This record gives sequence, structure tokens and C-alpha cells, in this order.
Amino acid sequence: MKKGYRYRIYPDKEQITLLEQHFGSVRFVYNRSLFIKNLMYSKFKINVSEVDLNNNLTSLKELHPWLKDLNSQSLQHANRNLLIGFKNFFEGNGAYPTRKNKKNNKFSFQVPQNYQINLSTSQIYLPKIGWMKIVLHRDFLDKEFVENELVTKEVNGEIILDQKLNKKFDILKTLTVSRTSAGRYHASILIDDHVPEPELVEFDENTTVGIDIGIKSFAVLSSGEVIENPRFLKNSLMKLKKLQRAVSRKQKGSRNRRKAIAKLAKQHQLVANQRNDFQHKISMKIISENQAICIEDLNVRGMVNNHCLAQSISDVGWSEFIRKLIYKAEWYGKTIIKIGRFEASSKLCNICGYKKDDLTLNDREWECPSCKTLHDRDLNASFNIKNIALNNLNTAGTAGRACGLTDNGQGEEARSLSF
Repeated sequence: MKKGYRYRIYPDKEQITLLEQHFGSVRFVYNRSLFIKNLMYSKFKINVSEVDLNNNLTSLKELHPWLKDLNSQSLQHANRNLLIGFKNFFEGNGAYPTRKNKKNNKFSFQVPQNYQINLSTSQIYLPKIGWMKIVLHRDFLDKEFVENELVTKEVNGEIILDQKLNKKFDILKTLTVSRTSAGRYHASILIDDHVPEPELVEFDENTTVGIDIGIKSFAVLSSGEVIENPRFLKNSLMKLKKLQRAVSRKQKGSRNRRKAIAKLAKQHQLVANQRNDFQHKISMKIISENQAICIEDLNVRGMVNNHCLAQSISDVGWSEFIRKLIYKAEWYGKTIIKIGRFEASSKLCNICGYKKDDLTLNDREWECPSCKTLHDRDLNASFNIKNIALNNLNTAGTAGRACGLTDNGQGEEARSLSF
């Protein structure tokens, strides 16, 4: 099973310059390869392969000698990322690849091999850049596994894990270096421990929970639990406005403007970190307490087009929360069951099945005209999501057969079922 571990790194001034050169060079190679690939196909109907693009790097380095000072494997990986983008596009899993812009604040490059990690002093070595401090706040591999299964070297009494020495084990995969808009550098290590995914845990009605995610409450579970919406963005909105005004008042291109932009970026980073930490804790709690989770397949991209709700929807982060639920379910053998986005979860009485078509977003409670049951809108929706998901599952077949169902639009979600 593959997992990625992200750590904060602290380069010095010279290393920051080298990192920025790698970011820019990888972007340059990506854009140049995209131009070549589009040109060759539009003019001559020739499909340029990864080998052709990598061979072109030799002539590219002659035209631009500064490319020789950088890690050649990182430049080659830019071509691979481009071809992966084309593959995803033709498979219907992404948009057509476009040019990378240095103003989009997405800076990263890959180091496929030859990196080292000093486990004794918490330092990491990157080719062409050198050793720098890394905060290993958690182990990416068990210490016993490293001592017994991997090859380490000892230098001056320090234990160093070298990716090159362990290449045959194929455990230490690609390392990705990235920078956030707040100027923080991170290293993400991809690990493949070759442990197969756990078998799906059997579930029934008692071990299944339905989740209705919303804006007023972050999530309401069919068990009756209500998770309040922390509204991290709304709580920081006044400070963000103040910092944004400070940026607007500074002269463009000045040093004070750069300082003001950095303060604004750090505040945005704080909000993002708060939301991410909250979602990790909630998703882990839900996965640990239940064997199957029923959710709605929401059209979040379409919903944010409503300018009245766009900020609140973006603040709550539905898509990212569902993504966390799905991959954590894969880790622990749990099942995610999705129902269609057009199912009447809120308008349907979970007792008698009456459908209230005139229900609006402002109606937080409503009484069923048929059975006279007073419903909380969100709690009733969570009951219906669970019932609809289980009914669809029983209609499709037994639980064992249904776990083998796949959906073309959800190809990457091996353990989630969509109806």
C-alpha cells in the first residue's frame, strides 16, 4: 500500500535559491515540452513520447546552460508529469494540460532517487541542493522495519537511510519538494510498504452510518451526532480584510508590499491548516467508529456558482472532507456508499416516505402532513441517505456481490460504491 508523508523542511538562504531555481526550471521544461507536443501533433500528427522529450533535454541544456546545474531527474520527471496529465485527460479524469504560470503559487518538483535521510539528526539530503533540516514529526516507517529490512549506513555515529542503497526493495519512492504561498517548504515522501490493502469489513444496518454534510452544521450523522461547523474562514475574515487592505495601500513592487503579501499569505495558510486538521480528526473518528459510511454525491463545483453560498461552501470544504473519508476507508477496509445527487434526502420523510416538494433551504424543521412527525431537516436527511444507500445495495445484490461493483466515473475509488 502506498502512502505519502509530508514534512516541513528548513533550507538556508543558498538552498532556498537552489530550490527556487528547481521550481522555475521544472516549470520551464514542462511548458517547453507541452509546446513541442502540441506543435508536433497539430502540424504532423506525431505523438511525442516521454523518451523523445527526455532526449530533447540534451539540446535544451545546450541552449540554456543553467539547466546543467540542476537535478536532471527532476527535469525528466516534469516530462512524465506532462504525459500523466494527457493520460488523465483522455481517460476523462482531468482537464487538458495547460501552461504553468509562476503566479499560481503551486511550486513543486520531484526527486525520484538518490535522496538521503539522516535519522539521527533529522536532516535530509537532496541532489544538487545538499543537507537541510527536516522535522520528522512522525515515522514514515517503523524503526524495527528500518533496522531489520532496509539498508542503512553509519557516518560518524549517525544512521543515514539512503534511497539508492534500498532501490532494490522499491520501498522509498519519489520525493516531492513543494513551497506554499506563505513561503514554507515541505518534502513529501512516497512509501510503498508492499502490504496489501485489508479485506473489506462486513457491515450491516447497525454498523452503517449516514452523513448529511451542510453549512449550518458541518455534518449530521444518522446516529444523532451533530458536528458543528467551525467556520474557520468566517472567523478570520475581518483579519483577512485588514491584511488585504494593507496590501492594497502599498506601492506595487515595493519591499513593504512584499511584506504585507507575506502576512496575508500566512493568515490564509493558518485558515487552511485549521480546516485540514479539523477534517482529518473528524474523518478518522467516523472511519474508526463505523464499518460503512453513506454519503451524497454532491455537485460542489456547480453549487459554488451560487454567489450567495459560494464562500460558505468553500469554507466548509466538502470535497476535501469526502476525499479524506474515501482514502482512509481504503486504508482500514471500510466501505463508502454514495447515493445519487438527485435523491430527495431532505424532502423525504424517513418514517412514512412522504415527499415534501415545497421544502426550502430556510426550513430547518418541518412536520410531515402524513404521519405528523416533526423532522429536523439535517437529521432526517442523514436517515434517508442511510436508508437509500442500503436499499440500493440490497437491490444491486448481496453485500458480497455489491462490493465488486465499479463506476466509470469513480475509477480511482476502488472501495466506494455509487448508485
